[in-house]
Amino acid sequence: MEIAFRRYRIMSFVTGSTLLTLFATLLLHYVDSTLWKHLSIFVRIDGIGHGAVMYPLYMIASFNMVLKFRLPFALLLLMLIAGFLPGVAFYLEYRLRLRLYPEGLPAK
Repeated sequence: MEIAFRRYRIMSFVTGSTLLTLFATLLLHYVDSTLWKHLSIFVRIDGIGHGAVMYPLYMIASFNMVLKFRLPFALLLLMLIAGFLPGVAFYLEYRLRLRLYPEGLPAK
């Protein structure tokens, strides 16, 4: 079970990070459109990486964790929505870590 949580935790951090960088660069585009010429290739790569690679892996890790820990279906929906909202994946991972491992994560 610990491996399922560790996989979810890694994918949560990676997916959340790519989403935050994508959100920040898109926000910079609206603030200063001349900056867009320099950031457009980064946004394309980050957007494809998040949407086509990282989020599907995050979904698989979320399904795996829900099945292993027998978590409620509503929590699975929250986990999947967290991949679309910047910053929420980090918070949800933190709350799940406190819920599943109140004494802290066991050592490998």
